[in-house]
Amino acid sequence: MLIAAIFSIFQPQVLAQNDFTATNILSLADAKRIAFERNWDLLAAKSGIDAAQARLIVAKEFPNPTASLSTARIGDRESGTALGNGLWERNYDSIAAVSQLIEIGGKRRDRQASARAGIAGACARFFDARRSLDQGVTKAYVSALLAGENARVLNESARMLRHEAEIAQARLKAGDISDSDEKQIENSADTFELQAKSAEAAVVLAGISVEILMGVGQPKGNWTPTDTLEQMVAATPQFDESKTNGARPDVLAAEADLSQSKSDLKLQKAMRIPDPTFSIGAEHNPPGGGPPVDTLLVGVSFPLPLWNFNRGEIRAAQAMVNQNAYALEKAKAQAASDIASAETAYSEASERLQRYQNQILPKSRKVRESVAFAYEKGGAALVDLLEAERADNDARLAAAQAMSDTTSAIADLVAARNVLTETELNPAK
Repeated sequence: MLIAAIFSIFQPQVLAQNDFTATNILSLADAKRIAFERNWDLLAAKSGIDAAQARLIVAKEFPNPTASLSTARIGDRESGTALGNGLWERNYDSIAAVSQLIEIGGKRRDRQASARAGIAGACARFFDARRSLDQGVTKAYVSALLAGENARVLNESARMLRHEAEIAQARLKAGDISDSDEKQIENSADTFELQAKSAEAAVVLAGISVEILMGVGQPKGNWTPTDTLEQMVAATPQFDESKTNGARPDVLAAEADLSQSKSDLKLQKAMRIPDPTFSIGAEHNPPGGGPPVDTLLVGVSFPLPLWNFNRGEIRAAQAMVNQNAYALEKAKAQAASDIASAETAYSEASERLQRYQNQILPKSRKVRESVAFAYEKGGAALVDLLEAERADNDARLAAAQAMSDTTSAIADLVAARNVLTETELNPAK
C-alpha cells in the first residue's frame, strides 16, 4: 500500500506540463506537482525504496541446496564384476548427495527485521526528500517573485524620475534651475533603470533555479508566475494538530536506521552459533562377484567455533548502533531547532512587513508626493526631491523583501513542522 501510494505521486501530470509549455505561465502549485514527478533527487529517493524492497526479498530467500556427485576407483584393472562390465556394473564407488544449509539462532528473523527497517528508512527518506523539495520549490518561487517585484519597483522609480526630468527640462528652459540639477535627475533615473535591468536578469536566474528543481532538462527561466507575494504572504500556515504521535520524516528515518542497526547487531551475535549443513545421498558400489551394494547416506556438518567468535563483526555492529543512537538524538534536536528558528523568523518578518505596510510605506509615499509637487512648483530643492525618491524606492524594496522573508519563513515553518505518523510510514501494520 505504501509503495503504491508513493508511485501514485509520480503519475504523469500531463496537463500541468503542457499548460506550462504552451502558455509559459507557472503557478506554485503546478511547479510543485511537476517537481514531485520529475525532480532527480526525489526519483533517486524512490529508487532507494526499490533497492530496500529487493534486500527484503533476498533476506526471505533460503540458501540453495548443494548437489554433489563423486566416483572413485576409476581405471582399476579388472573393474568388471559378475554383473557385467557396463558403467553401472563396474566396481566403481559412486556417491550422489544433496546438502542443505539450515540457519539457526534466529538469523533469518533478524535479517528480515533489518531489511524491513531498511524499507521503513527508505520510505522515510523519500518523504523527507519530498518535504525538502516542497520547501525548496516554494522558496525558489518566492525568490523569483521577489526579483520580479524588485524590477517592477525600480522601473516605477525610474519612470517617476523620468517624469520629473521632463519637468526639470521645462524649468531649465525657463531659467528656474541649473543644467547640473537637470542632469542629476536624469542620472538618478538612469541608475534606477540599470538596477531594474539587473533585477530583470535576477528574475531569469531565479526562474532557472525553479526549473532545475522541477527537473527541466534545458532550463531557460522565461516563464511568468501566476501567484504574487501578496497572495502568498496572506496564507496562514496550517498544521495537522491531530498528529500528536507523529514525527518528522528525517527523525523517522533516523529511528529506522537505529532499529536496523539493532537487528544487525542481533544477527551478528547469532552468527556465533554454527549453522548445520544436512546431507542425504546414496552410494553405489557393486562388489566383485557379489550382489550390488546400494547404501543410503545421511550426515550433518557444521563449523567448529574454535578460532573465530565473530567478535569483530559484533563490535562493529555495536558501534553502528551507538552512532545511529547519536544520529537520532541529533535529528530530534535539529527538528526542534528548525521549528524554533522558523517560528522566530516568521514572527520577525511578519511584524516587519506589517510595519512597512502600515507605517513606513504610507509615510514615504506621502513625503515623495509632497516633495515632488513642491519641486514642480519651485518650492523644493533638487536634493530634497532626490532624497525623497530614494527613500521611497528603498522603502518599497524593503517592503518587498519583508514579504519575501515572511513567505519564506512560512515555507520553513511548514517544512519544520511536517509530521508523518508511523501508520502513514507503514500502512500495512
